[in-house]
Amino acid sequence: MTNNEIIKRLRYILDYSDEQMIAVFEQADQRITRSLLSDWLKKEDDPEYKELSDMQLAIFLNGLINEKRGKREGDQPKPERHLDNNMILKKLKIAFDLKSEDMQHIFKLSNKSVSTQELGGFLRNPKQSQYRPCLDQYLRNFMMGLQIKYRGSGTDTTLSN
Repeated sequence: MTNNEIIKRLRYILDYSDEQMIAVFEQADQRITRSLLSDWLKKEDDPEYKELSDMQLAIFLNGLINEKRGKREGDQPKPERHLDNNMILKKLKIAFDLKSEDMQHIFKLSNKSVSTQELGGFLRNPKQSQYRPCLDQYLRNFMMGLQIKYRGSGTDTTLSN
């Protein structure tokens, strides 16, 4: 999944307006313009489409964590320069305050079963032997499960590129 797909899905899942999306970035001490947000949300074939970098997505996810869980005291976490699906999954777990059982349920909503060991592998440090890379299909299924949980089973045609 591209970073732009992820932010589009999260916007739909949370039913956020432009102002709310901009406010999430501000929760991570980042100011963005409505124009830039609009360019990130455009279809790839649009001439004004702009790619959302890993760092920009990390800032958004950090802002989402701050918004949903409260901003912690002191220095805010530095956004990662490189994100992979495992990191995105971890940040979503934190933002939505999910336990492993909750995550397994969300996967099941999208008709994807994930074992406790498999899920644990996705959430581990890459240096640990039980680490398992989270492939796009897993992240896509998780996002679909979140969508079903928060928006119902209807599909949104604006998300299909």
